[in-house]
Amino acid sequence: MRQTFRLIATGLLAGAMPASGAGAQVVADTVHLPDTGRISVERLAGVRQLIQSYVDQGRIAGAVVQIQQDGDVVFSTAVGWRDRERRDPMRQDSIFRIASQTKALTSVAVMMLLEEGKLLLADPVGKYLPEWSSTTVAVARPTGGYDVVPAKRPITIRDLLTHTAGLSYGGGPAEKAWRDAGFMGWYWADRDEPVSAAVARMAALPMSAQPGEQFVYGYNTDVLGVLVEKLSGKTLDAFLAERLIQPLGMKDTAFYAPREKADRIAVVYSADGTGITRAGTPGTWRDGGFVGQGHYVDGPRKAFSGGAGLLSTAADYSRFLEMIRRGGELGGRRYLSRKSVDLMVSNNLVDATLSPGRGFGLGFSLRTDLGKAGELGSVGEFGWGGAYHSTYWVDPRERLTVVYLAQLLPAGDLDDHGKLRSLIYQALP
Repeated sequence: MRQTFRLIATGLLAGAMPASGAGAQVVADTVHLPDTGRISVERLAGVRQLIQSYVDQGRIAGAVVQIQQDGDVVFSTAVGWRDRERRDPMRQDSIFRIASQTKALTSVAVMMLLEEGKLLLADPVGKYLPEWSSTTVAVARPTGGYDVVPAKRPITIRDLLTHTAGLSYGGGPAEKAWRDAGFMGWYWADRDEPVSAAVARMAALPMSAQPGEQFVYGYNTDVLGVLVEKLSGKTLDAFLAERLIQPLGMKDTAFYAPREKADRIAVVYSADGTGITRAGTPGTWRDGGFVGQGHYVDGPRKAFSGGAGLLSTAADYSRFLEMIRRGGELGGRRYLSRKSVDLMVSNNLVDATLSPGRGFGLGFSLRTDLGKAGELGSVGEFGWGGAYHSTYWVDPRERLTVVYLAQLLPAGDLDDHGKLRSLIYQALP
């Protein structure tokens, strides 16, 4: 028989709030003991304490973490402030900009089209998006500047899924040309232009590397989002809503939030070397990315970024990850075949490399060697994260999914991700 415990951490939320954010309290923790008894509830208590310590030090405003084992929620907590200045506490249903965590959903959408016979991973992108039929590459000169040379081969769909198309976020030798064309980082929600139009213009710019030769993180999944639109005949927001978000019960996941949910969106903060400050409204460009509160409520609602556009909650995203962990099925409904998921979470890098002990599948990074990676985890674990300092991973061996959501950009030297990982794995027997 399963036992269920609800732990409520009490404390005063009213009154004067120190500038550092000290005094913010945990809203609630829900801990379930699954029948396996594999994880220690007592030892997981350190997760909450860790996040609270960063809130008290003024290094983060707040965060939400949800941990599942065997599909059961074993730990879920909201710590600190959704809006520190308004003394509005973080809640477990707070909504976050998940940025690059969007890539996983778009990658699943591509695999759905593969299963329907609408594409092959080896297909050139130009077969479906003609502007991409012939691309170029910027090659840096030793003395400065760069030359533009033809790509050695066409960019394929698999190149985009593995970030080996040579397509960056506007960096590389031709950075000025990308910036002059209006591509400065990953932010799209403020654009009064469909992503498809932007991606068509992007194809004429020189890439940062030859197809297949290097792992280059960038607009790859935005191109895939346009591909989904072209082959499905639907906008990306409609396709994801109909095929993934709604059937999975991800009730708070969307590219733009309705006005009635605006007060649930977590505020973005920025590390400034001495603490954190509230980012501007709507925000500014900094270090190649968008820093600010954004346009997720009042934006033009035309740009649906497959690489970085979604809002979500810890509970919603955990449901999506649980479907992947279960091999493409959840709640009696199959979203992907088991074999498609197997391919997605296998290392698909051929000539390119990511980092020691890590590879990359079709939308996820992978743990390929525990010792070379040098941190706690399991071989076969997969995950990624988002620009606003969120992270997630799935550990099939331990039957775990972990979602950690925060809104901090830039995050500076914050080391909470690594410590969170250590505290979770030390709770396993």
